[in-house]
Amino acid sequence: MTEHVDGNTLAGPLSELFSFDMTAATGRCLGCGDVTVLARALVFKDPMGLVARCCECNSVLLALVESDDGLWLDLHGISGLHVPGVSARS
Repeated sequence: MTEHVDGNTLAGPLSELFSFDMTAATGRCLGCGDVTVLARALVFKDPMGLVARCCECNSVLLALVESDDGLWLDLHGISGLHVPGVSARS
């Protein structure tokens, strides 16, 4: 897995889980502390799914895997997400 695309590749698959554009969300990398939008991530495609890595330090930010019964989303490399324009209030 040496070739990558940018984080905008995540927009389609993540739209299945979230009602807003997650690639516009700002996250903090647990590896280096860089804070930037998910769209800047380096995304590697694999038959199992997608792996997004930090554009600064290459740490894994998230993994998205499709299984027979749904999607698995692992966000272990992101310490927090800020989603602009989205409110938790109904």
